[in-house]
Amino acid sequence: MDAENTHQVFEWLWSSGQLSEGDIRSLPSHGISAVINLALPTSSNALPGEAELVTRHGMAYVQIPVEWENPKPEEFLQFVGVLNAFAGRKLWVHCAKNMRVSAFIYLYRKLVLSEADEQASIPMRHLWSPNETWQAFIDDVCAAYSDHSLQARRP
Repeated sequence: MDAENTHQVFEWLWSSGQLSEGDIRSLPSHGISAVINLALPTSSNALPGEAELVTRHGMAYVQIPVEWENPKPEEFLQFVGVLNAFAGRKLWVHCAKNMRVSAFIYLYRKLVLSEADEQASIPMRHLWSPNETWQAFIDDVCAAYSDHSLQARRP
């Protein structure tokens, strides 16, 4: 894989920074059914025509554009909804550097899968320490959904 900061989180979930054309061509051989992109289409390292490349190789493509300077709790809810919609399938989630994605995966593991913080923080803690903006986002989402009202639909 050309994508930086690639991690296999679960048997069904991988995360990374921006995918290359070669990466996209290889995803079907890994059994990937869908690519979820949390970066903006205007990101400096965005791959032009990514959606078309992904769908041309038989995978679904979902983009939830999360502004680096202004992530919103409703974007996390969209993320959970997309993961639930693709339950039972293998997914690849990426953004520019795997920083947005790793924060979303941390929240998913903590709030939806009810994993302990030590486990839930993988791969985020290996990649970065959230800055003030992202720590506030994480705290806001945790406060809003700490009652475990979010449900996973995984097999």
